[in-house]
Amino acid sequence: MLIESERLRLRPIEPLRDADDMLALLNDPGFLRFIGDRGIRTPEQARDYIAVRVLPSYALHGYGMYAVERRSDGAWLGNAGLVRRDGLPGPDIGYALLAGHVGQGYASEAARAVLDHARAGLGLKDLYGIIDPDNLASAAILRGLGMEQRGLVQLPGNEQWVTLFAMPGAAPT
Repeated sequence: MLIESERLRLRPIEPLRDADDMLALLNDPGFLRFIGDRGIRTPEQARDYIAVRVLPSYALHGYGMYAVERRSDGAWLGNAGLVRRDGLPGPDIGYALLAGHVGQGYASEAARAVLDHARAGLGLKDLYGIIDPDNLASAAILRGLGMEQRGLVQLPGNEQWVTLFAMPGAAPT
């Protein structure tokens, strides 16, 4: 599967092809601050992370997180996609970029491409977003997608409270 936007290409993440880039993303200061430390420190751990945490979603749900590449040169910018989480009645739009690619509109463009694919390609309507309450840039992206802020929630199995966003009319949590 391939999703394209004006400047980006989103494709399934592959363990061998994407391990080094995923390792860099999982240890990027922004990822660590706003998403969390996954404890991945080696390329081998990154391959295992992809195999265990990313690939099963494609088979189970027909979607997941995708590698985000710049169309002009193929540069790996980060990831974006849909995640099923306990405690949410529908998928969550997620995205994360390497620090060198932040502030250039790529996250908004990738999130929009995911939203369009979720609706047109997958027929999904109830879409959500969760963010660290301090992540104002992500809040702006989700609002730009047309999502409404619904307050703070604590998802099952997580200690951290997150800000919940949802598309208008999405089922309550």
